[in-house]
Amino acid sequence: MNFATELSISIALVVSGIFGFVGSYGLVKLKDTLQRLHAPTKATTLGVGGVLVASMIFFYAKTGYISVHELLISLFLFLTAPITANFIAKAYLARNVRQENLPENEGDFGWSVYDDPPDADSDR
Repeated sequence: MNFATELSISIALVVSGIFGFVGSYGLVKLKDTLQRLHAPTKATTLGVGGVLVASMIFFYAKTGYISVHELLISLFLFLTAPITANFIAKAYLARNVRQENLPENEGDFGWSVYDDPPDADSDR
């Protein structure tokens, strides 16, 4: 492996370590559940993504092939982290916020359920 490859792997690992540390620190130090939810879904996801990028660079330098495993893990991670955070936030609001303080919704099933948008021809 040449110096540039080793340097790029090292930079990716250091940057991802910083993101992981910031996400973990935020998870421990922030006081509210919704604030704590922000740290792992943003910073820690980028930290794990950086480790996966470093792994892809390493295995490409060693074997000459791009590993599909890291790409699939990254795709799964970046798709599921925001969705999971959204569900956790909705569960927190449903449990800890009074019904009259929840945001207004004109849907048929309440604020926490996706409703189809109104037709373009309707008079709303």
